[in-house]
Amino acid sequence: MPDRAHIETLQTDRLRALLGELRAGNAFYRERIEKAGLVPDVATLAEFVVRMPFTTKMDLVWDREEFPPYGSDLTYPLDRYSRYCQSSGTTRGPLPTLDTAESWSAMLDCWDRVYEAAGVGPEDKIFFAFSFGPFLGFWTAFEAATRRGNLSLPGGGLGSQARLQTLVAHDVEVLCCTPTYAMRLGELFASHANDETAAYRLKKIIVAGEPGGSLPEVRRCLGELWKGAQVFDHHGMTETGPVTYEHPGKPYALCVIEEAYFAEIIDRETQLEVAPGGKGELVLTTLTRTASPLLRYRTGDLVEKAYFDPPGGGGPVLCLEGGILGRIDEMVVIRGVNVYPTAVEKILRGFSEVVEFQVVQTTRQSMAELEISIEADARAKPGLAERVQRELANAFTLRIPVRVVEAGSLPRYEFKSKRWIKQ
Repeated sequence: MPDRAHIETLQTDRLRALLGELRAGNAFYRERIEKAGLVPDVATLAEFVVRMPFTTKMDLVWDREEFPPYGSDLTYPLDRYSRYCQSSGTTRGPLPTLDTAESWSAMLDCWDRVYEAAGVGPEDKIFFAFSFGPFLGFWTAFEAATRRGNLSLPGGGLGSQARLQTLVAHDVEVLCCTPTYAMRLGELFASHANDETAAYRLKKIIVAGEPGGSLPEVRRCLGELWKGAQVFDHHGMTETGPVTYEHPGKPYALCVIEEAYFAEIIDRETQLEVAPGGKGELVLTTLTRTASPLLRYRTGDLVEKAYFDPPGGGGPVLCLEGGILGRIDEMVVIRGVNVYPTAVEKILRGFSEVVEFQVVQTTRQSMAELEISIEADARAKPGLAERVQRELANAFTLRIPVRVVEAGSLPRYEFKSKRWIKQ
């Protein structure tokens, strides 16, 4: 394997700069860094791995509960922060994240890598088929495109038919959305083929938000629906920012943006780095997002470790073979939004009138959907289903149908429940 010294030197230099910033101003990490015995001029990445403990999602949840509403993982005074985003699906509700203009710009730089690798030129028009809720991925993708000079068309608030009409009317070359929604729009496109759409051909589809973009079966289906459009996968998360891109010379894999992230892939049992070809949990340290950083963050993503030598040099680059293979926890993805069963149960249990419930996960027209049935006690006030549905929509920015069923009609359990059913 070629020498990786140039990549690791850059990462070490940026890690030292980050540690210096955190020791000076970040209350969340200052004590952790000092307890670990780390100094800004840490000698090697290996020393950092040995000394620095992991950060978990629950660490962030507890921190925000102790220091509401934003937590203490803020490196600078609050008046320097200008961007608010939040992730959904945590066991305690949405997780807010703040960014300064500098850290936000660093994440847009990462999206530049995604567009460059996909061969998106400045003349290409890009359509964003997202709801544009408070989720970081949607906004960073859109703003990076406008910063590059691409004509960027937002699709928030439009139905599928209106989005398809926009794609065709403006002769859009690039579509950004989840793999599931790309398939849904593709099916609609195929079923509405006519003289007006016959000449239209989408060039590229950049997918993110859920696993599947690196699956050959999904690629094949999307290519057929969209007349041979190229599919490029990408992944990131609100907690970290945009993490990977797909290089055309390494299909069905995600290359880590290593100048912005120090990535580890660890065995869940030993917590040690796996060898190339091994599978493990992805652990990330943000090197350029200094405003709300994460050190050795356990993402919960299951990945396979590989390396790739780009034809133009600059490698080898750390890759995730096959993309994100799955979640180590029980998270499900509905229209690009991460939904945890425990988060749904938390909301339902917040209504004292709900005696029992059942969640049914189905796939309709290539899109994952949830439906919830609830049993209500005799004291329940009218409109319970509507109130529960509103609360779910507030938490997940999703419309999840809720219906009240007859008392005693849902199963009861004595040991482990099976309230979440896939059909």
